[in-house]
Amino acid sequence: MKLVFATHNQNKLKEVQALLPKYIEILSLDDIGCTEDIPEEEDTIAGNAMAKANYVKQHYGYDCFADDTGLEVSALGGAPGVYSARYAGPQKNDQDNVNKLLDELKDHHDRSARFKTVIALNLDREKILFLGIAEGAITTKPQGDNGFGYDPVFQPEGYQETFAELPLSEKNKISHRAKAMKALIEYFK
Repeated sequence: MKLVFATHNQNKLKEVQALLPKYIEILSLDDIGCTEDIPEEEDTIAGNAMAKANYVKQHYGYDCFADDTGLEVSALGGAPGVYSARYAGPQKNDQDNVNKLLDELKDHHDRSARFKTVIALNLDREKILFLGIAEGAITTKPQGDNGFGYDPVFQPEGYQETFAELPLSEKNKISHRAKAMKALIEYFK
């Protein structure tokens, strides 16, 4: 089976390829010649994921799945949420986003947070959503060199390390994206 994963993000692509069974061949947006950034204009994580999957199906004709992820921080009322990738501005810079988050949390004792991923599948005429959540907390400073995005400041529940300190094999057992992908894989079985 051949599916497009609607992403240009090579880190996400690598994570997802490690999770999927070998009988599912993944193509990236680059593989199908889609060089544009697909608009993320919805006001929910699920809405953005489905919009991206629908865009690929409509414009390129491929069956597709797309994800959208948000970091929801309790002390910030769920922010940055759907705006996580562009929290510090439209340039979508990971370091800027992390710096802004840490600055906004400097006077807060409640550092509880969760990552939420929604995967939208547009397959033939079916449209299905899969959810994954990882509970945890925001550290006071970045730690670790693995991963991307907010991984250096997100400490998953039950761990002393951040996502950026964990090897990919361990992160792929417990992450929000891994949980949503597991639900997607179960669907294909």
